Amino acid sequence: MEQLSHHHIKNCTFKFPIVVIGEELRTPQNVGMGLRTSEAFGVDCFYLNCNSPDTSNRQVQRTARNTNKNINIIIYDDIITLLETLKKDDYTLIALEITDNSKSILNYNFLQHSKIALLIGSERFGIQKQALAMCNHSIHIPMYGKNSSMNVINSLSVSLYEITKQLQNTL
Repeated sequence: MEQLSHHHIKNCTFKFPIVVIGEELRTPQNVGMGLRTSEAFGVDCFYLNCNSPDTSNRQVQRTARNTNKNINIIIYDDIITLLETLKKDDYTLIALEITDNSKSILNYNFLQHSKIALLIGSERFGIQKQALAMCNHSIHIPMYGKNSSMNVINSLSVSLYEITKQLQNTL
């Protein structure tokens, strides 16, 4: 068995009807990895708050590893206006957040939506209350240890895996 280099791997490229909204991500590494993860899972667009480090940041560039050139990145300044616009464009707004009525990602049927906008919150504060109230649904990842949270980008990775796993059967 031999490990293949990036030059030997040919992925089946596909864009899913998914957008990711990063609500005021604070660290350049999380922004870069958010872009890299989203691009790897065929996300159509990544919305990045204007208060977050952007792709001109060297740490964002290093962790994104050029994937920022392969995904549509839109900078926004007001989360409420963005969510209103996405709702008008028939996106189902899904918050990746543990709430009093969030559903386990393991029991959530993503196939019921034609377009998905996945909202991830800031590392420190999560999703702001007003934005959370605008979401159609909230989902969480079941945790089996004592800790009740994961890094925002680790959570994004798990979520995009599950969403695209379900949606790939419709290709």
